[in-house]
Amino acid sequence: MTNLNVRTPALTAAFLANLIYGLNYVVAKGIMPVYLQPRSIILLRVSGAALVFSILYFSRNNQQVKPAHMLRLAVAALFGVALNQIMFFEGLNLTSPINASIIMVGVPIIVLLLSSLFLSERLNMINISGVVAGFSGAAYLIYMSGNHGNNSSSLVGNLLILGNATSYSIYLVLVKPLFRYYKPLTIVSWVFLFGALYVLPVTLPIALKENWGDIPLNIWMSIAYVIVFTTIIAYFLNNFSLSHLSPAANSAFIYTQPLFASLVALFIGIDHLKPMHLLAALLIFAGVYLVSRRKTAP
Repeated sequence: MTNLNVRTPALTAAFLANLIYGLNYVVAKGIMPVYLQPRSIILLRVSGAALVFSILYFSRNNQQVKPAHMLRLAVAALFGVALNQIMFFEGLNLTSPINASIIMVGVPIIVLLLSSLFLSERLNMINISGVVAGFSGAAYLIYMSGNHGNNSSSLVGNLLILGNATSYSIYLVLVKPLFRYYKPLTIVSWVFLFGALYVLPVTLPIALKENWGDIPLNIWMSIAYVIVFTTIIAYFLNNFSLSHLSPAANSAFIYTQPLFASLVALFIGIDHLKPMHLLAALLIFAGVYLVSRRKTAP
């Protein structure tokens, strides 16, 4: 398989994963806090994913992990699952999906900085231009179409989402070197196993107090989306993509999430197509293209 043949599915996987994540802002927000508290969703999400990935991993007698790498996976799980999930859902519960998405588009910037510091990745003007273009498009779209919360709860929620973005960026940089040695299924299985151990003590007591019998069918479908699509499918797609792309190129697709959220709003009739949507879409996809480009050899 040539590099081009590998890179194209990797880019497609990153795109699909962020499409799922973009829809998740609206879906998850509809569950909290009327039907479930954030940490109850986290328990379902992480434990469900850990169970599915473990069955796939151990039933296929997959790769054995070296002790030194196991420690790195444990640390990666702390940032990529435990802290990431808790801060995202607690933050989204307090702020709006629009505010959350504008903060999350800062992930590629954080990843670029961390990759240049710890992975010795060289930056060029094309990549930097992509970061600027993508961030400008996402920020413009959200600023023009969003409502901005000014209360203290929204401020705390925004800070938690910022912590989530930073935590996820650290995870991407920590886990990237492991793809030299292991398959995506091996990595994601251990990450979620460790993650389930981390979140269990802080989520189970709250989950036991929920009124599970009062949850309607449409909300159960939303919960299923969060577990099956946002967690299992999206994480696997993201890890496959990361095994062939740099952390910076992979994270650049986060710029598409606000665009997908806007398209959902248009589809359900709560917004109308405006010139700002077209301009933002052009900037966002231009940014993704520039950041994911490799420098061609002379």
